This record gives sequence, C-alpha cells and structure tokens, in this order.
Amino acid sequence: MHTDIWACPEAANYTPGTDLTGYKVEATDGTVGKVDKHSAEVGACYLVVDTGPWIFGRQVLLPAGIIGSVDGEQRTVHVSRTKEEIKDAPEYVPDRHDHDGGHRMEFSDYYLAFFR
Repeated sequence: MHTDIWACPEAANYTPGTDLTGYKVEATDGTVGKVDKHSAEVGACYLVVDTGPWIFGRQVLLPAGIIGSVDGEQRTVHVSRTKEEIKDAPEYVPDRHDHDGGHRMEFSDYYLAFFR
C-alpha cells in the first residue's frame, strides 16, 4: 500500500516532469474540478484544484499520494477520494500555504486519516 501522501504512487502512470495544470480531476464518484497548480517538488508533490461552482469556487489541495491514475491523452487525473471527502478537506489559501509549513500539516492530518 502507498503511504507517502506527498509522492505520486508509481502505479498512477504519472510521468515525472509532466505539468498537470489544466487537467480535469475525477473523484471516485464524479468530476471535482481542474488542476489550477501542480507542484512536483520531491517530498511535497501536490495538486491545487479549482472546484468551480461545485463548492462555490473553492480551491483544495490534493496531495499526490491520492492520485490513482493520470490519463495524459484525456488530460484527466483520477483520485482515490470521493467528492464529499474532497469537499470536506481544508481550503487551500495560497498566501498561507505557500509560506507556512504548519498549514501543510493541516492537509497531512486530514488525508493521513484515509491511509490508516
């Protein structure tokens, strides 16, 4: 079982160096939005997803460890969480997240619960 939430699982078919910005994001039960930002930084790989009108234009951060698969041809990222689980995730706040390592712990705490 993949347990590093900040690294993309090998089975996800992600090619390192591929920018996922603009890709559609599919939860296990439907579309949740599009990738607005993609960080491929080693040990801190994540997607920021713009949920559009689905949850009032909120942005959420999805650690790369929840990526189930990447379909480059369809420009789609499939994640191993439901829409509800993503909706309940802490909100991504750029100024706070990008400059505060403690904010990243909020996401770690939330998503690590699914790995237990």
